[in-house]
Amino acid sequence: MTQIPPGQLATYGQIADRIGAYGRARQVGWALGRLPLPSPVPWQRVVNARGRISFSGSREGSDWIQREMLIAEGIPVDSEGRLPLGRYLWRPDASP
Repeated sequence: MTQIPPGQLATYGQIADRIGAYGRARQVGWALGRLPLPSPVPWQRVVNARGRISFSGSREGSDWIQREMLIAEGIPVDSEGRLPLGRYLWRPDASP
């Protein structure tokens, strides 16, 4: 997870698969939601499979922080939390 480069995104499911927790995307989201802020873990680069920030009142504003952090990295995010996942998806196993 700490390997996701700036300006790239991963999905909760992608992270779950990489750590051997297949089908456990929600648990990845739960764990990331409990990180203290600020955090050295690039949690802001993990989004849902639909290419959206998961907005929720229980996130206590971290969803808006995530949006601003992604924009600062050069990833466009609209007011609904949608972003071009296909363009910015991290593909760690792809050949250069």
